[in-house]
Amino acid sequence: MTEKITRRTAVGLMGAAAALARPSLALAADDVEVAMLVPLSGPWAEQGILEKAGAEMAIDDINQAGGLQGMGGARLKLASVDTGATAETAKDAAQRMLSQHPNLAGGFGCWLSTFTLAATEVTERAGLPWLTLSYSDAITDRGFKNVFQTAPTANTQAEEIVPYLMKLAQGATGKTPTKVAIIGDNTAASVSFLKPIQDHVLKQQKLEAVVNQIYTPPLADATALVQPVRGAKPDFVMLLSTNNGDDKIIADSFTQYGMPATKLPLIGNGGHWVVPEMLKTAGKDILQDILIGLANWPGKAVDELSARYVKRTGNPWFGHNEIFAYAHVQMFAWAINKAGSADKQKVGDTIRTMDITDGPAVYFPGSHLKFDDKGRRVDAQLVIVQWQDGKPVTVFPEHMAVAKPVWPTSAS
Repeated sequence: MTEKITRRTAVGLMGAAAALARPSLALAADDVEVAMLVPLSGPWAEQGILEKAGAEMAIDDINQAGGLQGMGGARLKLASVDTGATAETAKDAAQRMLSQHPNLAGGFGCWLSTFTLAATEVTERAGLPWLTLSYSDAITDRGFKNVFQTAPTANTQAEEIVPYLMKLAQGATGKTPTKVAIIGDNTAASVSFLKPIQDHVLKQQKLEAVVNQIYTPPLADATALVQPVRGAKPDFVMLLSTNNGDDKIIADSFTQYGMPATKLPLIGNGGHWVVPEMLKTAGKDILQDILIGLANWPGKAVDELSARYVKRTGNPWFGHNEIFAYAHVQMFAWAINKAGSADKQKVGDTIRTMDITDGPAVYFPGSHLKFDDKGRRVDAQLVIVQWQDGKPVTVFPEHMAVAKPVWPTSAS
């Protein structure tokens, strides 16, 4: 079904959550079901809503192309389940998901690393293969055999983005940054991202953290976080928030205190920074020149897919959350076809041993799908986009870039 994805009203979200709590309708005998467990209510709902749009498009594409060929043309079905707004509700949702959908071939989610850590305790015990875009290194540090992390971990992203920023600043200003401000929340992805920065990245790059502010989301006001930055005069600011409501409040506050990204480089992290809702609520002037580190963004190879998504949904672009969900559904279709079975153990074994550069691999930077012994995608790499003229555009890596990055020459 084609629909325009917009922020839901509170009543709508409650209704959706109630619907998701009901047992699923009986599947046809040859249907194969995969689950999507994402936040569809609460502060992270926008991310889940966008993932759902990408996943539903993938389901339609697969079924319209003849279904699962390795299963005699069986149709692929999506079971959408809401995590709610806490780790506890995410874990409960995972248990409910398994109870109501006992024949799942696999599943993916939960977006926020804190939710993923909780939910995968449940899915791992059930032996259900699970794909996630969540960043926290802890997700795949637990010895689990059925959790596959398709995003570069937070540690990898932290170690890659800071040297890139240093090089970018040096090239634009002729000066090497020496001071950085850090503002982040205390969720698992942010904590995991910050750990290598504090442990060794700052030291390696000869950077001093002149501001290091940690908060519990969601924010009501960012004044106490942003005000100290003005006096500290950092060369750039790293913003480790995890939901677009907080992103907006923080970006607004920097502008109010005379420090927009056009004057002081602001660097966010995560797909929440590039959802259409940000453009609606913050406006393009507030967002202009903000750089964002991401685990994925549609490149030139998927221009046709991006255009179809925009036409289908009415959203202005095909983004981070949508392409991950689309790719995860396609990965399960590939694995089910390859295994010739919807048995979760066989599907998991197939994903564990996959090593491909075509098919669903084209939806990831580097076009390579292979997992190491921990379940981390080999060769996963960072993507950096920047808000330019009301739209997030790719500026790194160079083979994916559609625009050159902008760094304020007055910042250093």
